[in-house]
Amino acid sequence: MFKILKKDSQSNARCGQLYLNHGIVNTPVFMPVGTNGTVKTFLPYELEEMNNQIILSNAYHLYLRPGDQIIKKAGGLHKFMNWKNNILTDSGGFQLFSLSSLNKINDDGITFNSHIDGSRHYLNCENVIEIQHNIGSDIMMVLDHCTSSETSHSEALKALNRTAKWAALSKEFYDKTIDKEKQKIFGIVQGNLYKDLRKLSVEQITAIDFDGFAIGGLSVGETKDQFNEILVFTADLMPENKARYLMGVGTPEDILTGVENGIDMFDCVFPTRTARNASALTAYGRINLNNNKYKEDFSPLDKECECYICKNFPISYIRHLFKAKEITASRMTSYHNIFFMKKLMENIQKSIYNDNYKSFKNDFLIKYTSAKI
Repeated sequence: MFKILKKDSQSNARCGQLYLNHGIVNTPVFMPVGTNGTVKTFLPYELEEMNNQIILSNAYHLYLRPGDQIIKKAGGLHKFMNWKNNILTDSGGFQLFSLSSLNKINDDGITFNSHIDGSRHYLNCENVIEIQHNIGSDIMMVLDHCTSSETSHSEALKALNRTAKWAALSKEFYDKTIDKEKQKIFGIVQGNLYKDLRKLSVEQITAIDFDGFAIGGLSVGETKDQFNEILVFTADLMPENKARYLMGVGTPEDILTGVENGIDMFDCVFPTRTARNASALTAYGRINLNNNKYKEDFSPLDKECECYICKNFPISYIRHLFKAKEITASRMTSYHNIFFMKKLMENIQKSIYNDNYKSFKNDFLIKYTSAKI
């Protein structure tokens, strides 16, 4: 399902293609996050017009509301939300980690209270696959046990071994019940901030014949230096011939580091969440639209951007909409930010094909970090 088309000669950056049920995905790729079956503020056709070939939704949230059985009756999530391209579903392991006060984990699965209504639920590796089958995602993720950056070595080892056990059981259940042409499955590497555990987890998870492999358990509270060190170490151990997915990571800086180290796939709520907080991504860094200096600024959000918003509206107008608490403000800034991320990934791909990725990265960061305001 994954083919490498070009490698950069001065780094581990690579371009490839994922062959999925709803079309080809060019990599490296950033997946906009549509947790509840929608990328916030977007209509599906707008994402399609930008040529977003894949988005992420969350099996945990969709299981709780509206329910995977309802989605199945609707003909699957693609039909339910009228989305023509690919969908990856996260298993919910991270959400259950982040809602740890509501759950109890053992080797059999996770018992938890819904964050919506407090109702009691139980998930294990098998029914998480079944839920994602009902949703109809093109790539499903196995259930894993994510741990915080402050977790001890012994507790991280327990979580790692649990993740490996669940991965094996998930693949066994997948092989028996799922149409492999329609739905692919990825394993997840854990191990926290401990290099020996990361190495062990890579060995355990890649011994299973998954369609791709994800690096989990990063961007969960560690320092930037820790993030970079573990990312570089872990990515170097991952199989060359399978897609590599860095989960929950999506700032431009982190994507560039990931790509340099051979990562193919990224996702994050960052572009849309910052947009809803009046922050726009530009070639010269993030700008805060609440800043008084933009009150009479009639230039576009980003003079180098060709999106519909930048072509048609000045910063001053969008700032006015935020001050007036108009929903359109979040919609406009989200549109621009996702367009910015899509363009970034396209430029990354071009630089790899042109064999000048490192110089592109350096030039981009010089500008992007020059004037964050």
